[in-house]
Amino acid sequence: MDGKQFQWRVRGIVGALVVILLVFVWVLYDLQYVHGADYLAQSRRKIAKTETVEASRGNLLDRYGRLLVGNRESYNVSLDTSFMEDANATLIELLDICRTEGVTWTDTLPVSAEAPFVFTFDTATSGAVSNLYALAESLKWTDVLPSREEADAAQAGEGGSAADAGDLLARLREYYEIDPLLSDAEARALAGVRYELTLRGREITYNDYVFAQDVDIPFIVRVKEAGLPGVNIVTTTAREYNTAYAAHLLGRVGPIYADEWSVYQDLGYAYNATVGKEGVEQAFESYLHGTPGKRNIETNDQGKVVSGDDNWVVDQTTGEVMAPDPGDNVFLTLDIKLQEAVERALASGIESLESEDTQGGAAVVIDVSDGGVLAMAPYPTFDLTTYTQNYNDLLTDPLQPLLNRATRQVYPPGSTFKMVTAIGALEEGIIEPDTEILDTGRYRYWDDYQPQCWIYRDSGGYRTHGLVNVTEAIRDSCNVFFFDAGRRLGISLLEEYAAMFGLGESTGIELSEETGWMDGPEYTESQGQTWYEGNTLPAAIGQGNSRFTPLQLANYVATLANGGTHYAAHLLKEVKSSDYTQVVERYEPEVLNQLDIEEENLAAVTEGMLKVTTEGSARTYFADLGVQVAAKTGSAQVSSSTESNALFVAFAPYEDPEIALAIVVEKGGSGSLLASIAAEILEYYFSSGGGMETVELENTLLR
Repeated sequence: MDGKQFQWRVRGIVGALVVILLVFVWVLYDLQYVHGADYLAQSRRKIAKTETVEASRGNLLDRYGRLLVGNRESYNVSLDTSFMEDANATLIELLDICRTEGVTWTDTLPVSAEAPFVFTFDTATSGAVSNLYALAESLKWTDVLPSREEADAAQAGEGGSAADAGDLLARLREYYEIDPLLSDAEARALAGVRYELTLRGREITYNDYVFAQDVDIPFIVRVKEAGLPGVNIVTTTAREYNTAYAAHLLGRVGPIYADEWSVYQDLGYAYNATVGKEGVEQAFESYLHGTPGKRNIETNDQGKVVSGDDNWVVDQTTGEVMAPDPGDNVFLTLDIKLQEAVERALASGIESLESEDTQGGAAVVIDVSDGGVLAMAPYPTFDLTTYTQNYNDLLTDPLQPLLNRATRQVYPPGSTFKMVTAIGALEEGIIEPDTEILDTGRYRYWDDYQPQCWIYRDSGGYRTHGLVNVTEAIRDSCNVFFFDAGRRLGISLLEEYAAMFGLGESTGIELSEETGWMDGPEYTESQGQTWYEGNTLPAAIGQGNSRFTPLQLANYVATLANGGTHYAAHLLKEVKSSDYTQVVERYEPEVLNQLDIEEENLAAVTEGMLKVTTEGSARTYFADLGVQVAAKTGSAQVSSSTESNALFVAFAPYEDPEIALAIVVEKGGSGSLLASIAAEILEYYFSSGGGMETVELENTLLR
């Protein structure tokens, strides 16, 4: 290669480098001087971040596929004060829009909304009170609060007049620099919102502050037109209830509370996730919740999202797109149509009782073949669709509509317990099916303790039951017969048989429940009292200190009806994938224990229950039902000055049992008064074909 050619090449390379350098300089000039201001504004307007997107919650359906609880699109309002140049001015304008549009915002500060300002501990939740005192400790404001003991007493309804909260409001006005010209009511509203934000900022509570939930389109339009910085409309889903029934059973959803966070954090939940709080929403949370996703978004300088709706994050390890995965769909054992019938029958029956002392009750219907709960109806109840609006009224209602009396309230069983005593005495060979015991009106085994049988009146005057066998004793509810059988059986075996029938034991239900207890030496001594042999007599007829739930009573009768197989009570039927194409889990019946009851002994007891509805006190109500029903009435005295609790248990059909039920009415009088409620429930069940109305679901596997 000659020197001249080499020089041309060098010059070419140098020229190319010069051109590249000039282009680079021009680009820098264009970026920094020509369009620098535009790009700076754009960078300020767009802020990139990653957010968690909650998965759509799974549906709840009844045993035949009827949708009970689903989801609908909803709009919430969230706040981010970091985008607000003047937070007070922005929030005052937002609150004015709320008042104009009739939107309720979240404010848990336990202080009245208008002057004269007083603490509202009596209607506040325990969490709201705890948050106030935690923040006061953090800010050293305890000098403007009543003592925590006074607050707890007021919350328990034991306090006097409401304490003045004027000093706290003055402190809040000063701390949040609220304009002195603002009216007291407006200042209180603004302070309430700022207080909520401070709770999160100081990590008193961890869940996000949702300013307003489920707002409508006119409100959204007003907010958009106002262009309020840091005020965001967030699209989410809200639970939609397709039934006004089964409120206690279905339960509700809500934010994670501070004392729950450690548990949910370990499960990988976001701190602002929505979770089941009660009922099956809580029991089946692991199925319903789904898996949240993550996406990259960009916001402008006012906090508004400007891009990133479908920009899902990709897991760098697995390469999977982190879009949300909806929760599974849970099918319950519940028959919602039967549930409706039970709730209506129970409500109308209780309201028609003559007793003025009646406070509430419960009814439970169980499938005798596997322990599945077909209906569970406490009374009084409430409506999940208006739960939030009516919460304070529900909380302070003396009838306690929020209490699930079917699983959380225990009652003495009264004469409905007598079948346990009968089975125990028969199985242990203490009596035979044809053994007769003489009822003379009193049990005369002891000279100093002679409890009496109930005495009835017929056309010939007052009469005792005379000689009766076990079948007749159940029909007539003869106390003397069961006094003698129970005494001879002994309290230890009575306790053992009660436990085998599940009385005083966990039923296995997925909901929170009280287990109650069986009367006996152990319980009596735990109360600081002495057990005597004579205490066995009231225990044998269900009039001692035994306490059981209506669910336990229904399951006990179901065990009798199916011949002695004691199943765990349950609400789960099966779980299907979010698109209904796969069965994720199918419940398998769980046998808690097996009572090997001799056939003739079982027949003697159940025949007595049949005679209650064909010859006894309840026969009028079941004469035209079309199926034979085995039943037992009961009453249990709770106070000398009020009516007794009324109880009724039954199973049907007698020859081939399908369902068992238990009804308890607090201070409802005689159990025979509940026969009309039971008859109405059974009439619906059998006239509707057992509720067999299957709903076809799209993409559902046939089997």
